[in-house]
Amino acid sequence: MDDLIQEFSDYLRIEKRNSPHTISAYRRDLSRFSAAYSGVLVDSVSTADIRKFLITLKNQGLSTATVARSLSSIKSFFNYLCQDKRLKNNPAEILESPKRLRKLPDTLSLNDVDILLKSPNMESGRGIRDKAMLEILYATGLRVSELVKLRVNQLDLEVGYLRVLGKGSKERIVPIGSLAKNAVNNYVLNSRPVFVSKRRDGHKTDELFVTRRGYGMTRQGFWKLLKGYVTQAQIRARVSPHTLRHAFATHLLERGADLRSVQQMLGHSDISTTQIYTHILGKRMLEIHHQFHPRS
Repeated sequence: MDDLIQEFSDYLRIEKRNSPHTISAYRRDLSRFSAAYSGVLVDSVSTADIRKFLITLKNQGLSTATVARSLSSIKSFFNYLCQDKRLKNNPAEILESPKRLRKLPDTLSLNDVDILLKSPNMESGRGIRDKAMLEILYATGLRVSELVKLRVNQLDLEVGYLRVLGKGSKERIVPIGSLAKNAVNNYVLNSRPVFVSKRRDGHKTDELFVTRRGYGMTRQGFWKLLKGYVTQAQIRARVSPHTLRHAFATHLLERGADLRSVQQMLGHSDISTTQIYTHILGKRMLEIHHQFHPRS
């Protein structure tokens, strides 16, 4: 089965153009399934086998979300084998995903965001870069993977927008606002050239955000610096790069933005993904009703 999982991974990478992070998640789920049925031929796997495997995951204490994602990975894998004529039927097709409680994402208050964005030391090249990254993340709602992959030619400081290549290699245009634009402009003029000049190989890079040695910033690297600023700012909430993405969406909707526009800026292919924020719209409508309705 492991050889087929490798083929499936290649299919996701080459034909579906999924991100390395997504492919890694599929491989992790399928490798766990393969280990549970080591030596079993793939055409011998039954619906009962898959159901038993999912029950085992649940009994091991794994979350409903993890079990649901594992089933999704298994369904996709067997569907690929059916499309490739390796199997006649998908044994996972009739299995229903366990229902998950929609947990509202963690977010930050406007005050916390303001403190966080003011944390970098603007007297240092590193601080100027970090300020630009934090401002961009909050101003655009980018995923951290999208942030660290930004190229210089995706940035238009004249007009004030970014061209982002998101999931499934889908491009979207997101405005960045004046504060983020100024922060990035400062970084591009004063910090980035110094960092890039320190590359030992002497190669030029088109990556927008680079380390102090001139190499591309990583997701892990940004997470580490963000954690440092959260501690410095004495923010008690749990903060990850995704928290700023949620703050971006929340604060837009609280100020009257429509859900469809926020969906486009976040890069959600399906409006249902963005609808996790509908509680904000409900609260906003109540406030408007109380403020303006003559009999409220």
